[in-house]
Parts: sequence; C-alpha cells; structure tokens
Amino acid sequence: MKCVSVSVLLCVLWSQTHGVHIRLQNQNSSERLDAAVTADLSAVIRRVDRRFLSVTIDASLASEEKFMYLLSAPKVRTLARALSPAFLRFGGTRQDFMVFVPRRPRPVSGVAAEPSCGELDLPSWLEEKLKADWTQQKLILLREDLQRKYRRVKFTESTVDLLHSFSSCSGMDLIFGLNALLRTADNTWNSSNALSLLQYCESKQYRMSWELGNEPNSYEKKAGIRVDGYQLGQDFTRLREMMSESKLYRDAGLFGPDVGQPRDHRVDILEGFLQSGAQAVDACTWHHYYVNGRDTSLEDFLDPEVLDTLALKTGEVLEKVKLASPGKPVWLGETSSAYGGGAVGLSDTFVAGFMWLDKLGLAARLGLDVVMRQVFIGSGSYHLVDDNLDPLPDYWLSLLYKTLVGPEVLKVEASSSVARSKRVRLYLHCANRNRYRSGAVTLMSMNLSKKPARISIHALVSSGTVEAFVLESEQPGEDGLYSRSVRLNGVVLKMVDDKTLPDLKGLRLPPSEHLQLPAYSLAFFVLTDARAAGCV
Repeated sequence: MKCVSVSVLLCVLWSQTHGVHIRLQNQNSSERLDAAVTADLSAVIRRVDRRFLSVTIDASLASEEKFMYLLSAPKVRTLARALSPAFLRFGGTRQDFMVFVPRRPRPVSGVAAEPSCGELDLPSWLEEKLKADWTQQKLILLREDLQRKYRRVKFTESTVDLLHSFSSCSGMDLIFGLNALLRTADNTWNSSNALSLLQYCESKQYRMSWELGNEPNSYEKKAGIRVDGYQLGQDFTRLREMMSESKLYRDAGLFGPDVGQPRDHRVDILEGFLQSGAQAVDACTWHHYYVNGRDTSLEDFLDPEVLDTLALKTGEVLEKVKLASPGKPVWLGETSSAYGGGAVGLSDTFVAGFMWLDKLGLAARLGLDVVMRQVFIGSGSYHLVDDNLDPLPDYWLSLLYKTLVGPEVLKVEASSSVARSKRVRLYLHCANRNRYRSGAVTLMSMNLSKKPARISIHALVSSGTVEAFVLESEQPGEDGLYSRSVRLNGVVLKMVDDKTLPDLKGLRLPPSEHLQLPAYSLAFFVLTDARAAGCV
C-alpha cells in the first residue's frame, strides 16, 4: 500500500459568522497540494450521549465463574473508574448459551447488604492464579470459536453480583445481555429463565438495563436455529412487557437487536425487527468491525478507504431506522478493529489507535449516540486491558478522549487532493467542560503518513493557549506501530501503582507556535481561548 505523505499548514481565519477557515498546503512535495478545510465554531451540529465512549465485557469471561473475580482486581477497577461515565455492556456470542441457575434463597426485596467498594479488592495471590488460569482458558475459548461449537454455561448469582459491583464501583451503567436462544416449540422466546434473573436482580435492587440476544444473524451458523427479524421484535416486546410489570425495571433501558453490520440477510433481520420491535427498545444497536482478524494486515489499519467503510455501513443503518422509527437513537452496541476476536499483533498495539480514534470522531459526526468498545477486559486481542491487567495503547487513547473531548460535535469540511488522500484526518468537538472553560474546542488529529505534518494557527486564535496531547509509539518508525507502549508528549504512559494513574499533562504551546503532528501519530489539540459560540 502506497503512503501519501503530506506536510500540512493550517491557517485559521475568522469568518463573519465566527467560523474557522483552515488552509492546508503541501510544502515539500514536487506536486503541490492546496486544500481548504472549514470549521464552523458558531453552532453544534450534533450532541452525543455523555457516555458516548462506552465499553463491553465479553460473556466469555463467565465461561467459568471464577474468572469474574478478576473484576475485583484493584488495577482493573482503577482503570475502569477513569473511563466513567460510560455504559458497561455484558454480552457477546456466549450470552446466548448462558443459563441462570440460582443457588441461594432469594433475599427479601429491597434488602441489598453489599460490601463497600473498598472492601472488594482481590487478594494478590488469587489475582496471579486467575491470570495464569485465564491464559489456558483462552485456548479453550479459541477452539470453540474456530469450531463454532459452544457449550451451555450455567451461571449463578455470583456472576451478577460481581458485575453489578464492578459497574457501580466504577461509575458505569450496566447493560446485561440475556439469552435469546432459549426457544419454545413454536420458536418463540422462552422467557422463564430471564424472568428468574430479573426477579433476583430486583430483589437486590440492582439498577441496570437489558439486551436480548447477540448477532441474531449468526444464530443458524452457531446454534442451528433461525430467528427472523419480525419474531425477534416480538420477543423484545415480550421482554418489555416483563419489565413493565417490575417496579424497578418498568423504566429501565432496553436495547437491541445487536445485529451484525449490514450485509445480505442481516438487513432483512433489522428491517423485520424494526417492524415489530422498534417501540420496545430505547435505542437500536448494531455491530461494526472493519476487517477479518484472521487475514488482515498492518496496511489495512492505516488505509483511509478501510476507515471510510464505517460511514457507508452507518448510513445504511441510520436510513433503515429513520424510516421505521424516526428519532430512535442508534448505537454501535459492539465494535472494534477486527472481528473474530481481533487481529493478533495488531488490535492490541499502537496502530489500532487510528481505527479507534477515527471511529470515535466519525461515529459522532454521523449521528451515532453511543459507541461500545469490544472489549474492556477478556477474550480476544482487541482488549483495552491485557491479560496481565495492564493498559494497552487504546486504553490511553480512550482515557485522553474522555478527559479532553466534550459531547458537542462541530462542523469540519475538507476538499481537494490533500483531503482526498485522507491521511491527515481531523475532527472537532467542544472541549470537555469538566476540565476547560466554555468556548474551548478540541481538535482531534491523526497522521497516517510516514512523514510529519505541520499545523500552524493564525494569530487571532493562537494568541491564546493551546494545549497539545500528542500520542506516539514508544519506538519510532513503522516498527513502532506494533508496540504495546505509548508516549504522551514524549513520556511513556504507565500506571503509578495499582490504584493510581499518571497525570495526563498537555504541552502548553507559546503563541504562534506551529502545531506539529509527527509521523504515525494521534493528537488532541485543545484551543482553550477559541471562544467558540457553539461551546458556550
């Protein structure tokens, strides 16, 4: 794959409407490129959910209930807490093979004597044992995935208790995925097991939301059962009726159908579901992955055309939902770089950040309200936290996004050959108001090129403070794209200890300073004195 390298000069000029005009020029190429990018600071074009960047825990972690105790590890809780507010979705392929088997007498309704968050730390010796056992468990799970043969998994109150404790102590809102493959003789959903689980959760006063089934388009392949979209919608309607009979869950969230990205009959499943089940759900969820994790390459992760496929698929889903249920929120209910558990040696390395940051920027601009990253911790190679419970590059990228980026999306448009090469990609939001004053904006930038880009801001804007947060691999050049360590403004990011994250310090640039976007880098530039009318 040929890399088109550009050196970019951004000249910012105020328009009469208080927009921003940004000029891009190629300064060291024999083929000079001139393009204009226009950013309008006068109005917000979209506003996403405050939990826009959310995370998942794959149901495979409960394949043996003991592994759920990893969620009590101090390091895991520290890392999760820093990403709040967020949804925490528990689901995935194995949710449709899980059966709730209660072991304890049901407590009196309204009585929930839960230990405090500080009392739940996992002993270090047990953490080490579980991490070692999980390494072997992943091999078993991988074999099941390759053979598409999944065993039924029984789970008890402990799984639910640990999940709820983890989500509440982390400041996240739990979404629990129910088994939709429990069917009756006439192929309707058998809701008895779900009812038992709801009753237990209500007795514990666990506030949570619900889903039903995962990727129903693949039921025939993985279970030999075909459920059409219309029937699935009726199943969701039945679940909503059950929830309405509960004092605790009558107003709780219900999301679905968690269908795979549009392709052949998957569109038919979504359309059928929307006909019968659109009114039952609070948001329509679908899944997106760019590539097959078993046959992808480094070049795919840097290919602008691959990144742009998200826009095409999103457009198809938004159109279907708008026709059937205008105004219904649409979420990416599960997403990452590569399906099939991720791409080994790529999905958990620095290069995966280009797919992740571009997805966050593009999804917000296109109108998706929530994006749930598969996975926070657990099976596969697309996790944010590795098997040693250490944060990977995409975790640090997610943490920076949460820290610096607000939910308000601002308009940015580009044209001409520099824009068409799409190797320098830009997204603009209001800055996070918990950290910055009103009017500040955050420019999300990425350079997929092997040569640096230079960003220069007109004095009217750059006379104020600009904070730069530039992420690069620990190692320079293309080899560094495979690294599992990341530098922020030259300093390698790592936890101080199991309960302490490092300070994310921006580099304050003096007035009129050029903004440098190094080769193969990701950056957030916060213009604290932009005085954006849309961000006031």
